[in-house]
Amino acid sequence: MNKGFASDNNAGIHPAVLKAISDANTGHVHGYGDDPYSREAILLFKDEFGADTEVFFVFNGTGANVLGLSTITRSYDSIVCSEKAHIQTDECGAPEKFTGCKLLPVATGNGKITPEGIIAHLHGFDFEHHSQPKVISISQVTEMGTVYYPEEIRELAELAHRHHMFLHMDGARISNAAVSLDMPFRSFTRDCGVDVLSFGGTKNGMMLGEAVLFFNPALTHETKYLRKQSMQLFSKMRFVSAQFLAFFKDDLWKENAIHANRMAKLLEKEIRKIPQIIITQNVDANAVFAIVPGNIIAALQEKYFFYLWDEKASEVRWMASFDTSEEEILDFTRFIKKLVS
Repeated sequence: MNKGFASDNNAGIHPAVLKAISDANTGHVHGYGDDPYSREAILLFKDEFGADTEVFFVFNGTGANVLGLSTITRSYDSIVCSEKAHIQTDECGAPEKFTGCKLLPVATGNGKITPEGIIAHLHGFDFEHHSQPKVISISQVTEMGTVYYPEEIRELAELAHRHHMFLHMDGARISNAAVSLDMPFRSFTRDCGVDVLSFGGTKNGMMLGEAVLFFNPALTHETKYLRKQSMQLFSKMRFVSAQFLAFFKDDLWKENAIHANRMAKLLEKEIRKIPQIIITQNVDANAVFAIVPGNIIAALQEKYFFYLWDEKASEVRWMASFDTSEEEILDFTRFIKKLVS
């Protein structure tokens, strides 16, 4: 079977990241983040986002979202998100279990929530019989492969802050968003009013590890306890931190994301030459969503594995990764043409 287009999670570790892990595997250092690799990685995040940014490393994206949301909520609160959000559809109820909050999904066709969709949930403030709206959570890149523009994020932040709420961003694919927007990370996160950011690396060449960033230090008095209690405090933290050192060195994150996004655009270009297939979403980053004739899906998946996104609509999702090659894209589209002919 070929590598396929199921997920950027399925890709391996970038060689530079793997070398960084190996290079860190020397001697003894203090555990739980009290090591030179972690201190250096935290400084890199502070350089990127601001000196007062608080940084907490965790194992994975679900852990990052849970830690970020747990810090800024109480069990009587609620979290407004897209119906397609990862916290709503793909985290097995972890945000609800660990925060105790209700998730309030907003219907959207492209993964991006708008103030108009959110306002219906903004009621019951200071009424003890109603869960208290506390967080608006967005994904950047969204689960539909689309990207929020700075003005859209700023508008959501203003809405949240006007109601004494927080704006959380699930940045599992934040590098792909930065490349798509051609902007520094800070300019479409902190500078647009984001309060808490789950910063992802696993989908862009790292082995494991994400970072939770808080842009108001006053929020984080209890975060270290919540991280420990939620089993996200890694004893050998240097092996997460060392990956981020490689990730930021010489803009490896950007190189990887540029390539993944470019491969998705190439796939889009080639797919648009096949009239039997309809692309359903803007290809803003490294995902292509398309409606495919149902009779070819099984044969196509057998050779190039990918996920069927919406069985009823015969809609599929194809993901490009940092190691996807042009040859793979062209072979894939040639095979599709053969199947539909």
